Amino acid sequence: MSTSKSMTTYSQVLNVLPSKGYGEELRINRAGGRFEHSEKIFQPEHLKIVKTYRFEGESDPSDMAVIYLLHGEDGEKGFLLNAYGTYSDEDNQYYDEFIKGVPVEELEGFDL
Repeated sequence: MSTSKSMTTYSQVLNVLPSKGYGEELRINRAGGRFEHSEKIFQPEHLKIVKTYRFEGESDPSDMAVIYLLHGEDGEKGFLLNAYGTYSDEDNQYYDEFIKGVPVEELEGFDL
């Protein structure tokens, strides 16, 4: 399931993100979060989640995913994709603590 009626899979959403300025994926490690192709390290409080897309894997649990659209305090934009449920990002020990610290300020009327 998606919050957009015209896009039903996360691959469709991911294909649209670059044209909307959200082409860089956030990578999380011990130091913080860093968008691809950038050297700047963000701490959770220096980002905000402006939109969340959740996808349910009705026929395949591996399709359960979430995409967060993010804005950095410096205007940098990107996304974070992660599976949830059985296929969550368990191998990244920093993910849960990091994402829980990012404030949510959903943009009204924002749609891809």
